[in-house]
Amino acid sequence: MTPLDTGHDELIIGIDLGTTNCALAQIPAPGNDDHDHDRAEARSEVQPVAQVVNPGEVAERSLLPSFLYLPGDLDFAKGALALPWEPSPSRLVGELARVRGAEVPGRVVTSSKSWLSNAAVDRTAAILPWQAPEDVPKVSPVEASAGLLEHLRQAWEQRAGGRRLAEQDVVLTVPASFDEDARELTRRAAAQAGLARLTLLEEPQAAFYAWIESQGDAWREHVRVGDLVLVCDIGGGTSDFTLITVAEEAGELRLERVAVGDHILLGGDNMDLALARLLQQRLEAEGHRIDTWQLHALWHQARVAKERLFADPGLSAHEVIVRGRGTRLVGGTIKTMLAREDLDRVVVDGFFPAVPRDAEPARQRRVGFQELGLAYAADPAVTRHLARFLNQPARHAASAGLVRRGPSGMACPTRILFNGGVMKAAPLRQQLVSVVNGWLEAEGFAPLAETEVLETADLDLAVARGAAYYGRARRGRGVRIRAGVPRTYYIGVESAMPSVPGLPAPLKALCVVPFGMEEGTEAQVPGREFGLVVGEPAEFRFLSSVVRKDDAIGSLIEDWSDELEELSPLEVELALRGREQTVVPVRLLSRVTEVGTLELWCVARDGPERWKLELNVRAPRLEAGA
Repeated sequence: MTPLDTGHDELIIGIDLGTTNCALAQIPAPGNDDHDHDRAEARSEVQPVAQVVNPGEVAERSLLPSFLYLPGDLDFAKGALALPWEPSPSRLVGELARVRGAEVPGRVVTSSKSWLSNAAVDRTAAILPWQAPEDVPKVSPVEASAGLLEHLRQAWEQRAGGRRLAEQDVVLTVPASFDEDARELTRRAAAQAGLARLTLLEEPQAAFYAWIESQGDAWREHVRVGDLVLVCDIGGGTSDFTLITVAEEAGELRLERVAVGDHILLGGDNMDLALARLLQQRLEAEGHRIDTWQLHALWHQARVAKERLFADPGLSAHEVIVRGRGTRLVGGTIKTMLAREDLDRVVVDGFFPAVPRDAEPARQRRVGFQELGLAYAADPAVTRHLARFLNQPARHAASAGLVRRGPSGMACPTRILFNGGVMKAAPLRQQLVSVVNGWLEAEGFAPLAETEVLETADLDLAVARGAAYYGRARRGRGVRIRAGVPRTYYIGVESAMPSVPGLPAPLKALCVVPFGMEEGTEAQVPGREFGLVVGEPAEFRFLSSVVRKDDAIGSLIEDWSDELEELSPLEVELALRGREQTVVPVRLLSRVTEVGTLELWCVARDGPERWKLELNVRAPRLEAGA
């Protein structure tokens, strides 16, 4: 392997930590002047990642499958997993991990990124592979994510001829729907992997940045003032939706992210499993009993067949072969066919059905006892989830005047940008555009023309490219999308009311970070002072909302029903020398840092003391000082 010639210039690295695949791209950092034309006009480049693809065989691939396999003592021959930077790795990451994991699912960690957002489990505890046998070593979601990032770091450094990734600016992407818990755990995983200079970026924004870079200066010819761009990002494990508006400021086009969707665990993996179940039924109808091991093999084979059928419109069917089990089939195989008609019925009609514009995702009746795990979407119809997302801005009057709406209040996009490996399939893009056009016509708008579907090459790699481009844009060499926190954040304030036996004082929610507050900005809670408990343990309660987008900083909310979600509380004792069990009058100042951390400063009214609460809710850092 020839080391990458990167010279001595600083680089910006974009990393897509995907649910199913990871990718890494780089771009030269802009210099302090523009005399170097080649450097000023540089484009992002995807960097191949070395990984074990077969026992004893290492190859570079543009994608690193997001699979971490924990091998047993007899899984592989000695030296079969050797990497250029590690002769005897204890864990396996990448292509062979994905393949072997299909054969031995109890030893492979999948969807570690989604586990980072699962508040129902302890994401720092060794719980993965989920429900694996007792003899299988386990890792935490943070450790699993760090393992993927560490492999990317080591592979990049191997090609970079001795340079360290910790010395470069790294932009790491996360789902737009990640809350502060999940973002903080992502930062922790990155730090554990040795990524020191880190910025987080939402994935749909990264996809849009990739499109801007691919167009060069011509991007302004494809959008106009008043446009509402729907970014539809459907990958292997998740679906993510974002709305970006195009406005004008000082004669220049301005982009602003105005809405993000929920974290939906629904993607290509669901489609592959649905096809595998169809093949299972077909084989069992022929007299073959398909066990759990064979179903996982069918799952893998269905993915391969699906991708080949979608990639070749002239192919009518693809053969699927699975190794047999049982005394009559030892060493033998069983075969079946996945036909194009199966794709149309199961994937196109099943996951992208034509539904009315006011459709809502179905909620399955809950069984009394449930297996804990990831909160997979109950409704597999992507179009129902999209309809719900487009109707949310109408129900909550966010960004008034920026979002084009129909008579029903539905947000009606004027452009669509697709991203994610699933959307590489032209029939799926065409079906989704057809469904959206039906909604637009029902709202009285013209359907989207072919030119209004924004084209991006390499949908698998766009997020990594866009992340690298964003790193340059942050330094003034590119177009920026105005965006801030995708939620409104509150802190709980105990009401000043007479005590009632057996009942706590009512809790009010004070808005300290309004929706869309941009990174690197701060704001003071106006016209109010609050009592801060010092010198004894006190509980600080944080809340957030994805639906209340018009609450201004300082708004005090008394009745919120289910519009606010309470985050992890923090119990801590804030010290003040000579003052115990005291309530100190303070003013509040909130700040969103460049890396997206939410800080709440408590400034004493009658003294020099200042306390800081960092809203990395799971493990906040607290500081006190003048």
